[in-house]
Amino acid sequence: MTVTVDQLAARVGEEVGISRWFPITQAMIDAHADTTLDHQFIHTDPARAKAETPFGGTIAHGFLTLSMVSAMAYDALPDLADARIGVNYGFNKLRFVAPVPAGTDLRARFTLTALDRGKPGEVTLTWDVTIEIKDHERPALVAEWITRRYLEQTADLKGHLNA
Repeated sequence: MTVTVDQLAARVGEEVGISRWFPITQAMIDAHADTTLDHQFIHTDPARAKAETPFGGTIAHGFLTLSMVSAMAYDALPDLADARIGVNYGFNKLRFVAPVPAGTDLRARFTLTALDRGKPGEVTLTWDVTIEIKDHERPALVAEWITRRYLEQTADLKGHLNA
C-alpha cells in the first residue's frame, strides 16, 4: 500500500503496521556472529549455552534482533508516495527487554509518534517499535526509531544528505 505524507500524518499516535513473524534460526545467529566477530558461546554453542546459562540454549545477539527492524518495517509499513529514498536516522531510545532463543519467531509493531516535514522534500518519522517474541509474554526489544524519507520534489538530494 502507498500513502501520501498527509495520509501518514493523520496517523500520528496510531499503530501503523504489524509485521509477519520472522524465524530466528541458529544459522542466522551463527552468520551474525561471523559478520560481527561476536562468537560468545551464549550465541554459538548450543550445548554449552544449555548447560551454563539460564536461557536453556543459545540466544540471538541483541544487535541481530535490532537489525531485523528494517526487514520488519519493509514488511509492515506502507510505502510513502513520492519517496525517492529512505534512510535510518537513528534511535532516541533502545532497550533489549528479553533474550531471543534460537528457533523462535519475532515480529514488530510500529506506532507512528511524530512526523516532521522539516526541509522541503524531507520527512522525518519517529516510530515506537516493539519486537515481540512468539508465545512469550515480554518483548525482545522496545525502541524509539527515527527514519527519514527524501521525496521526489527534492531539488538537491545530495545537499540534504550532507546537511
